[in-house]
Amino acid sequence: MRLSYSLGSLLTVEEVLACSRKLNELKSDIVWIPETWGMENFSMLSMVSKENTTSKIGSSIVNIYSRSPSLIAMGAVTVDTISNKRLVLGLGTSSQPLVEDFHGDKFVNPLKRMREYVEIIRLILSGKMINYTGKIFSLKNFSLLIKPPRDIIPIYLAAVNQKMVELTWEIADGVIFYLRPKNEIKSTLTKMQNKKKIDSSLQIITCMNEDSEKALNRAKRTLAFYVSVGKIYREFLASNGFKNETKNIFAEYERNGLKNNYELVPESMVNELCIAGTPNECKVQLRQFRETGIDLPIIQFNPTDNVKESFNLVTSTFSEES
Repeated sequence: MRLSYSLGSLLTVEEVLACSRKLNELKSDIVWIPETWGMENFSMLSMVSKENTTSKIGSSIVNIYSRSPSLIAMGAVTVDTISNKRLVLGLGTSSQPLVEDFHGDKFVNPLKRMREYVEIIRLILSGKMINYTGKIFSLKNFSLLIKPPRDIIPIYLAAVNQKMVELTWEIADGVIFYLRPKNEIKSTLTKMQNKKKIDSSLQIITCMNEDSEKALNRAKRTLAFYVSVGKIYREFLASNGFKNETKNIFAEYERNGLKNNYELVPESMVNELCIAGTPNECKVQLRQFRETGIDLPIIQFNPTDNVKESFNLVTSTFSEES
């Protein structure tokens, strides 16, 4: 069975590379590298591809407001060349606060923008001269100076709300889900995969420790962070069974920040959205996520102790499940 890993933004560059070498031994399906406001994605993907020569290399995700579509295409072709045709290009819209406060752009027309990005990137990857006129972007006489090693790079879209889900099934090769209750995943996949089959992946907050309580608290802190600062996830979870929980977590965040609001995350919420506990508990939880119909679970590695020891525990546990 397929299994992949996301090496989170809180790891250092050296830790990401060390974990990538470990995944090279295990032949993980894809090594995903996130981009938030720390490490730049394409440079890290290039480095990871040299440390790991067996797995595909995925961006999870590059947001479509911080770079032009031409620059994303250039980055994708560069990494695909360096990695010997192993790139999976993950794209997303990010969020209004990050786009406007961190990048100084306006968070407008995310669906139209995503459609045009995918169209332009695919045209550029063909290696031909591009002339493109859209509602947002117009390109004249653009062509790459280097020859793409392949004219098709798989494009996966991060999708939360239904309109982006529908666009993903229309134009993308795969989807990257995150923070979705299991029953919601089942119903969405049943509905969408009947229309058209694409590769479905789910990134899962994963915290493992021989001390179950320690792992659970680590997962609660990560969940509380996303509920607090991620309006799109907070609203989605509120409309999918966690209205009171998200309200309480966010209210405490507004009063006192992130210090203690993780204590308001109930265990039931962790069980529905995360993998957290002892190795045996985590193996059972991974199987439960597979039963939703997801093609590719993405283990979002959240260390609970020393990074190397935590990663060895996670990978040795799940190597029996892949």
